[in-house]
Amino acid sequence: MANASVDEDCDYLFKTVLIGDSAVGKSNLLSRFAKDEFYLDSKPTIGVEFAYRNTKVGDKTVKAQIWDTAGQERFRAITSSYYRGALGAMLVYDITRQGTFDNIKKWLHELREFGDRDMVIVLVGNKSDLVDLREVDVEDGQKLAQLENLYFMETSAKDNLNVEDVFLQMITKIYSIASQKSLDAKKNESIPNLDGRKEILVVVGEEAPSKQIGCCTN
Repeated sequence: MANASVDEDCDYLFKTVLIGDSAVGKSNLLSRFAKDEFYLDSKPTIGVEFAYRNTKVGDKTVKAQIWDTAGQERFRAITSSYYRGALGAMLVYDITRQGTFDNIKKWLHELREFGDRDMVIVLVGNKSDLVDLREVDVEDGQKLAQLENLYFMETSAKDNLNVEDVFLQMITKIYSIASQKSLDAKKNESIPNLDGRKEILVVVGEEAPSKQIGCCTN
């Protein structure tokens, strides 16, 4: 799932991931946020897909590179490799399927094993429009988030409820961490910009931000 905004102007580039069981609505959350689209007949993700979207945080333009990972067991070895370098993650479950919520701890363990220690993690209870089919109470999500020190929100990709808010919450939290790293990086050696193109701060994992020239131009 690609987005045509790759060449637009930006100040920061953040890698984030969506993880959780199959059919919890990860792909529709991404398509709703990236393109404001929803598909009732959405097919399971094969391996990984990704999209971009530019957002404003303060006076800065942030390009979020969002990876949608497959929830099926046979793709676990592939998808876990995409955790590395991610600054943010959404742990998604389906409020109408208790089993998807029970598996969150398994996904969280994997994320913390392969991901970054200061990664921003948001717990997302999706399909909140299906009230009559609810199996996981809001309070259960809140308790787990508090126990594991996660951010929490319920969403509905179908009704476009809280989708924008949950992505922006994650991106804003990442920005608050990355902006400090970028300030520290300015004290270090920088790459000379010889052709007048813009330098974009690309923050990856525990490393200091690196400067990438030419991804986004003025």
